Amino acid sequence: MRKRIINSDDKQKINSDQKWLDIEKIAVVEVTSEEEAFPIESALLPGKVSEWRASGRGKQVIRLLFDNPQRLQWIRLNFEELEIERTQEYVLRWSPDGGQSYQEIIRQQWNFSPEGATSEIEDYQVELPAVTILELSINPDIRERNAFASLKELRLA
Repeated sequence: MRKRIINSDDKQKINSDQKWLDIEKIAVVEVTSEEEAFPIESALLPGKVSEWRASGRGKQVIRLLFDNPQRLQWIRLNFEELEIERTQEYVLRWSPDGGQSYQEIIRQQWNFSPEGATSEIEDYQVELPAVTILELSINPDIRERNAFASLKELRLA
C-alpha cells in the first residue's frame, strides 16, 4: 500500500487554487424551482453569500447546458441544513451529447442533523473531456417528509 499523509494546509491550498469556471458566461441554467429570495445564482456565482432553495417540496433538478463542450476536472458541491434532520440523496451526472445519453458521476446520501452534521462539502476530481450537460438531481429527504432542497455552492473547474 502506497500512501502519503498530507496536512490540512496543503488541502486548503489545493482547493483555493482552483480556477473556477464562470458559469454565467458559458452555460444556461435550468432549475425545477427556486424560492424568490434564494435564486440559483446564489449557489453558482462566486461572491454570493446566500444559497439556492427550491420553492417546491421534494425532488429537484439543476441542469447546466453548456454553450460549448467543457472539459471538467473538478466539481465542488456544498450543501447545508441547519433546521431539520433529514437524509438527502443526490445524483450528479453528465452528458457528452446534448442529453441523448447520460453517465453517472456520483450518487450519494448524507444525513443532516442540526445537533451534529449541518453541512456536506464534496470535492470530486474528474476527467470529463467534453461535457455538454451537467445535471444535479436532489432528493432532499429519502423518507419523503416533503423537505425543501437547497444548495449552498456548486463550482466547476
